[in-house]
Amino acid sequence: MSATEHAEPTGSAASTESAAHPRFAAALRELGLTEVIGRARRFPEQTRTAQEAAAAIGCELSQICKSLIFAADGVPVLVLMDGASRVDVDLVRRELGAEKVTRAKADVVRETTGFTIGGVPPFGHATRTRVLADRSLLGHDVVWAAAGTPHAVFPMAPTALIAHAGAALVDVRETAK
Repeated sequence: MSATEHAEPTGSAASTESAAHPRFAAALRELGLTEVIGRARRFPEQTRTAQEAAAAIGCELSQICKSLIFAADGVPVLVLMDGASRVDVDLVRRELGAEKVTRAKADVVRETTGFTIGGVPPFGHATRTRVLADRSLLGHDVVWAAAGTPHAVFPMAPTALIAHAGAALVDVRETAK
């Protein structure tokens, strides 16, 4: 089955309405993206990691959009990366002109986004942060991202996802050394 076929809503309107976290669904409504709420899918198994999400959806690992919070000189920054790749923190550091970039601790992720690790969506966060999106996301017509919980995901064209996240398109993917 293709990623486009997966993008079709499943179940009743009531069940798909509840797939996305209520705060994320509210953010989607505010952005005029109510149709995305109906395309969100909830799985009984966790989709906390990119591997779990790809297995549940039945898509390529690189079609998963990871939403990762880093601390750049202590300031949270969101990096959107394809599920098959790792973020090169040195490239992020250079991109931001920061002295030090590290993965943010779980409490910082929750405070910054309003969501827990494994369920962080690419937009609709509690606070506005700088967002970087790796170009690797553009390699697909559709990518899947967390919908606010470790059990829910939604599909979206990567260009639209990057635009709604207010992300700068960058190259921060780790390459084999």
